[in-house]
Amino acid sequence: MKTTKRLYTYLFILGVATQFTSCKLPEVVQREEQINLPEQYAGNTSDTTNASVVNWKDYFKDPDLAALINVALENNQELNMTLQEIRIAQSEVKAKKGEYLPFVGLKAGAGVDKKARYTSLGASEATTDIRPGEEMPEPLQDYMFGAYASWEVDIWKKLRNSKKAAVSRYLGSVEGKNFVVTNLIAEIANSYYELLALDNQLDIVNQNISIQSNALRIVKLQKEAAQVTELAVQKFEAELLNSKSLQFAIKQSIVETENKINYLLGRYPQHIQRNSDMFLASVPETLQKGVPSDLLQNRPDVRQAEFELAASKLDVKVAKARFYPSLGISAGIGYQAFNTKYLLNTPESLLYSIGGDILAPLINRNEIKATYSAANAKQLQAVYNYEQTVLNAYIEVANQLSKIDNLEQRYNLKSQQVAALTKSIKISNDLFKSARADYMEVLMTQRDALETKLELVETKMQQLNASVNVYRALGGGWQ
Repeated sequence: MKTTKRLYTYLFILGVATQFTSCKLPEVVQREEQINLPEQYAGNTSDTTNASVVNWKDYFKDPDLAALINVALENNQELNMTLQEIRIAQSEVKAKKGEYLPFVGLKAGAGVDKKARYTSLGASEATTDIRPGEEMPEPLQDYMFGAYASWEVDIWKKLRNSKKAAVSRYLGSVEGKNFVVTNLIAEIANSYYELLALDNQLDIVNQNISIQSNALRIVKLQKEAAQVTELAVQKFEAELLNSKSLQFAIKQSIVETENKINYLLGRYPQHIQRNSDMFLASVPETLQKGVPSDLLQNRPDVRQAEFELAASKLDVKVAKARFYPSLGISAGIGYQAFNTKYLLNTPESLLYSIGGDILAPLINRNEIKATYSAANAKQLQAVYNYEQTVLNAYIEVANQLSKIDNLEQRYNLKSQQVAALTKSIKISNDLFKSARADYMEVLMTQRDALETKLELVETKMQQLNASVNVYRALGGGWQ
């Protein structure tokens, strides 16, 4: 009967505390995310499948590129640091899970205590008999061992929601790792295609140097025959020197691009194995883009933002629960005696305790209010970040799809321009030899042909990079 009355008393106190602490919570602004993705990408029909689900090994068929990506996935420092972030998040989940379980421990101790005889406590100990005719020993020793437990009853799910928030952040860290993998693969592929393009540009410049050297030799012979002046010789030589200067600039770019790839692979500079011969004949992969809503499932950064949003909503619930009273239970059992020979005497040396406490904030709740307001503000941040991430994902895909279409048209036109200028080089040389064209026409034709060939290679590189970037933008590479 007494136990029932005490229980009702505790419940009454808890109810009163709840009424005091739950009233007048700070007013905050809450907002749900608003995602209204278009049904399909602008100017494109919807595909039933999505290229992002294709494994990167099947998407990038160049064996040299695949070998580089494999090395990077093992050695890249940024990726390895991200993996440690996942381990940290795992530990956080374990820590939060342990907070709402009872804490149980063992303790033991020994000590000695000497009280002054002419004090009330000292006099009482001196006159206290343990057995007839036996005084309390002096100094007084103390030995004990036992078990203790404490538990905060998670009435308002504060601890459980905190653990769920940690789980969401752990899942977000996994998606963060996937996003790093996606970007790493794309960056290596783009740098690899840039390296192939530079190789081809260097070959074009070398061929142009050979043509210009031969033209300079002919012009010198014509000068000796008084067919041209020294001005023509100097112009041809200046053009040749310009091409040789460009040759060294491209060589430097090749070194820097190789070192960039080596950096991504987590190794010191070395030669990058590659085959540049078929670069211009390379055809970008045909992409199946799916529908925009696929981005919500396939883009790691979108999923990471979604998990962060879920965690922030739980943080608000945790902060709100701090306004309510908390119920704690503690208990202990063990043995304690002044002499080891009495330590296990039962019930004389047995001790135990059990108790509960209710803690409720009533006055000066500024810290709790501030934490609650901050949690709400962070939840709003997470909503905006999620919406921004989804918007950015859609725009990235739309831009790359448009770029692929436009680059295809540009490459076809550039190819025709290169073919026309290649023919014009031979024509201008023939006309120059027969004195029907001056040397400036020959030089300008050679220069235009060189620039157009370099632009053609640049366009091919942009085509291949666009196919890489749309694969990344769709969320491919991490599967």
